[in-house]
Amino acid sequence: MAITSGLFRTKSVEQSIRDTDEPDSKLRKDLTARDLTIFGVAVVIGAGIFTLTARTAGTVAGPAVSLAFVFAAIACGLTALCYAEFASTVPVAGSAYTFAYATFGELIAWIIGWDLILEFALAVSVVAKGWSQYLGEVLGGTLTPIAHIGSIQFDWGAVLIIAIVGTVLATGTKLSSRVSAIAVAIKLIVIALVLIVGITYFKASNLSPYIPPSQPSAKADGVHQSLFAWLTGSGGTSFGWFGLLSAASLVFFAFVGFDVVATTAEETRNPQRDVPRGIFGSLAIVTVLYVAVSLVLTGMVSYKDLQGGNATLATAFAIHGATWVKNIISIGALAGLSTVVMVMFLGQTRVLFAMSRDGLLPRGLAHTGKNGTPVRLTIIVGSICAVLAAFVDFGTLEEMVNIGTLVAFVLVSIGVPILRRTRPDLKRGFRVPLVPFVPILAALACFWLMLNLSLETWLRFLIWMVLGAVVYFAYGRTHSALGRRAAPADEPVASRVP
Repeated sequence: MAITSGLFRTKSVEQSIRDTDEPDSKLRKDLTARDLTIFGVAVVIGAGIFTLTARTAGTVAGPAVSLAFVFAAIACGLTALCYAEFASTVPVAGSAYTFAYATFGELIAWIIGWDLILEFALAVSVVAKGWSQYLGEVLGGTLTPIAHIGSIQFDWGAVLIIAIVGTVLATGTKLSSRVSAIAVAIKLIVIALVLIVGITYFKASNLSPYIPPSQPSAKADGVHQSLFAWLTGSGGTSFGWFGLLSAASLVFFAFVGFDVVATTAEETRNPQRDVPRGIFGSLAIVTVLYVAVSLVLTGMVSYKDLQGGNATLATAFAIHGATWVKNIISIGALAGLSTVVMVMFLGQTRVLFAMSRDGLLPRGLAHTGKNGTPVRLTIIVGSICAVLAAFVDFGTLEEMVNIGTLVAFVLVSIGVPILRRTRPDLKRGFRVPLVPFVPILAALACFWLMLNLSLETWLRFLIWMVLGAVVYFAYGRTHSALGRRAAPADEPVASRVP
């Protein structure tokens, strides 16, 4: 009983809000709904719009990739409703971690916080490496962003973008929003140009059949197969309706990142109103862009010309001889990835900030400087991500970002009806309609997507969770600020945990 006691103690919403007023760990409230919308578009629209659409159309869905984006947007929208209610009710840094602390208790909050650490750290490092690759293309071979130190490869391009982004974030969140706005404007101009030029090659006949007949696809074996395939022993299918559903699972990850908007709730002037607007506004904009680009792409060329797994948006233009568009796409991808790195970096520091303020990690990390930003955390996170991006070849580790995100989505969705039941008195700036049906649908949709991830990803995720449990019981549980408040005053400090 002593081992499990206190593990599920919840932190009240009122206490979470009171903690935001501590002078030494107070974040500045500078952001508006416009800033949050920019952050949402900045993190979701990356290089994926130039690569994922073509690859999915050619190998999985055909012209129906545009419908796959709609299906994915619906699933994402259901989750967004849950995030909007939580963020408007608990306007505190930490996003899903903070929400879980108020509903499921400390242990689950730690698990989801540890999970988000993995998601954001890998996302920053992986995307920084992608940015470096596009930098090499823009430089045109005159200078490579990869340096060789003996047998070791050093990706200085990835380190450069992380250093620049870290400096901007440490200077101030408002400045980060302004920089993001400029980069978002650049990539939206590039996307608009791609659409305008692409539509001149559009042929409606390329969209027929919209859903191509299904056909068997190569099935991964062993740990590389999806958990669903391993559980059912089923084979993989491309195209047809099953291929369309599989495509929705793939392109869903093009939307990953909108949840970062919720991590900035504490820095928003009117979070009850502006956070929901920021979440839904950014989601609506990126959905329209994804569907438009996928329709133009599959109307430019037959989906059969995009097969092979290496097709990009530039492939369609190359088929028509418009190779000059490739350079424009590279510039758009460079701008797009810059903002993805920035907003993911921001999300990582805010989750760690919230966990440190709660004592589950060293409280000194929650210190904010004169600009109202967690400078210490920004330097630490930037250093770790820079080392990872500089020397590590991630490969299949990219899927770890996906599973981390989906676990958070499931728990946030389940948490909405729980908090409605336990704290019906709370002021909610936004309310999810049709509770508990909408949250249940959101959780089921995310769980289905998790089943489509590989066994290898699941095993790595479980190992990370076990490591997190060790850290929690060795440090977090005995230093929890909530536990110390609940402990009798005459107990020794080290034992002030229920």
